[in-house]
Amino acid sequence: MQKKWNSLGLMSGTSGDGVDASIIKSNGINQYESIKDKYFEYDSSTYKDIHNLKEKIHKIEHLEIYKSEIDNLERKITIFHAEIIKELNLSDDTIIGFHGQTIYHSAKEKISRQLGNGKLLNQLTNKNIVFDFRSNDILNGGQGAPLAPIFHHLISIQNKIKLPVCFLNIGGISNATIVNKGSLLELISKDIGPGNCLIDAWVRKNSNYKFDRDGVFASTGNRNEIIFEQAQELYMNRNNKKKLSFDTNDFDISFVRGLSLEDGVKTLTDFTASIIGEELSLFFKNSKEKIHDILLCGGGRKNKVLLKRIKENLSSDINFKFIDDYKINGDFVESQAFAYLAIRSIQQLPISFPNTTGCNSSCTGGQIFKN
Repeated sequence: MQKKWNSLGLMSGTSGDGVDASIIKSNGINQYESIKDKYFEYDSSTYKDIHNLKEKIHKIEHLEIYKSEIDNLERKITIFHAEIIKELNLSDDTIIGFHGQTIYHSAKEKISRQLGNGKLLNQLTNKNIVFDFRSNDILNGGQGAPLAPIFHHLISIQNKIKLPVCFLNIGGISNATIVNKGSLLELISKDIGPGNCLIDAWVRKNSNYKFDRDGVFASTGNRNEIIFEQAQELYMNRNNKKKLSFDTNDFDISFVRGLSLEDGVKTLTDFTASIIGEELSLFFKNSKEKIHDILLCGGGRKNKVLLKRIKENLSSDINFKFIDDYKINGDFVESQAFAYLAIRSIQQLPISFPNTTGCNSSCTGGQIFKN
């Protein structure tokens, strides 16, 4: 009988507003059970510190220039994660999949830097900690992202979802996974562009809100056609078209400066939707079988205006479905995924594949601090 592991996945996404925590039980292969999901919000000072720091770091040299600031915030975030672990009152054998807060990601420069100290978290909690999930993939020629596809595959199989299917995760960055009827080696995945990052950044800079809840601002704004068309043209003529993974620093909102809050949100929402629609259409051409169903997960699935605009940019025979319809909370797919990846890392099983990250060969990942 295969051993089943208890694992806690801790994920802090590009929104930088808190930590998604998910406890699962799994054999790390073909079965998992969701035990508990809970969101832990950062206090306002931590939230501001994260975004202030991320706005300063645009190239690898900045990691050294702002080292003191990075170290201080990293310690603060690690302690916050330790408090989550203690509050959840986990069983002694629970392992921890600790993603951390990404502040710089560049596969070209062979680096993916997350705020989070695995060794310190191990000392504070006396738990086996798996962290730094992306570095080994990057060293193996991959982009270091996306890493959730193998979990998307498991969700599909366990829930008997009709294949082929596309998972569209709209977080800060949008990524897509095509699950076909074949083996894990036939998984196809990539980051396809911005998700919520441009909209969120504009809302943060121009209001006291963190994001456009339900697309309310976009629904009352007007798109600036000249700015929208110029932005589309610049994006389509970019130099890095073969890039499989993105960092939020790959995008900026300077092109909408001068617009009102609502008009800026509307223009950015339509721009984001146009990229997602275009990239999905191109992506589907790589699938052996025609894709009809898209499963939506991530915070962006709640933005009604964004979803409507994405759908308008896709073929009319594409159906949108919510992962929540399968009794899976779409807010916690990524945190559950890192709980699952932690188990696979402990078992030295692969977590990324040539068609998901561009790595040279299937590889495991995650540094492990054991008691």
